[in-house]
Amino acid sequence: METKWLEDFVSLAETRSFSRSAQLRHVTQPAFSRRIQALEAWAGVDLVDRSSYPTRLTPAGQTLLPQALEILGSLQAARNLMRSHQNAGQDVIEFAVPHSLAFTFFPHWVMELRQRFGAFKSRLVGLNVHDAVLQLTEGSCDLLLAYHHPSQPLQLNPERYEMLSLGHETLAPYAKADSEGEPLFRLPGRAHERVPYLSYASAAYLGRLVDLLLKQSSEPLYLEPIYETDMAEGLKAMALEGHGLAFLPASSVKKELRARRLVPAAPRQAGAPAFEVTIEVRLYRERPEQARQQPKSVAQALWGFLSQQRLAGAAAPAPLPTA
Repeated sequence: METKWLEDFVSLAETRSFSRSAQLRHVTQPAFSRRIQALEAWAGVDLVDRSSYPTRLTPAGQTLLPQALEILGSLQAARNLMRSHQNAGQDVIEFAVPHSLAFTFFPHWVMELRQRFGAFKSRLVGLNVHDAVLQLTEGSCDLLLAYHHPSQPLQLNPERYEMLSLGHETLAPYAKADSEGEPLFRLPGRAHERVPYLSYASAAYLGRLVDLLLKQSSEPLYLEPIYETDMAEGLKAMALEGHGLAFLPASSVKKELRARRLVPAAPRQAGAPAFEVTIEVRLYRERPEQARQQPKSVAQALWGFLSQQRLAGAAAPAPLPTA
């Protein structure tokens, strides 16, 4: 049994809505439903009456609710107690970072920060976007680094969490270059000659952006999905071997573009690249006045420095650090 199942159950008891609780728990509704079902399988009894709306707990669910609250409260109290005795690590800033940003943006950003802010210790936990957000909401990290796009906003309550914009990233299609420097594969493809497509897993944040971009295409696309992963670096490795076309963050392919190992794989429309989407890179933290425990002084200092830099700089976010 996983504690997040109990947290899901408590949320459902409070909202009485699967869709609302799924949103608050930063998970899709089908995944949320599966976790409630997993808790019911563990308990051996139905906990939720699905025949009514709004959703109600069964008598067994009503019995479990106060027990779940007590268990979760005890676990949080134990965790806070342990952390109060842990002096080591108070000078280390813990970052939760999606995999794609962990490989591309984070190393160069930290290097620039050391030059401007000064030396600091950091610990990076690389995760998918959903789990990275959970690290922040569960108090398991100091700062969350994540992508943002209006079509796929992170469900973080602005009254509890604040953010800083760090720059913009471009997501576009790339493919290995042939002997003449032309892409081996190019959008939109042909009905009789489909483009081998290296895609993100359906739950991946970048994958949802690419799916939206492709659906908005004004012309038919002929893609043949042949490989799937939730990591941009995995797609890049496959593209470099010539397996197919992949949508990749521009910051992750700078070296490959300079060496002509990868090249853009989409036509230009009215002078601008087609099949391209711009996304923002943001840094999030729990507001100190809302925090469940005292924020680390070094994390506070870094946030203050970045806030001053943003106010002193241009109105628009700066470009991403280059490799």
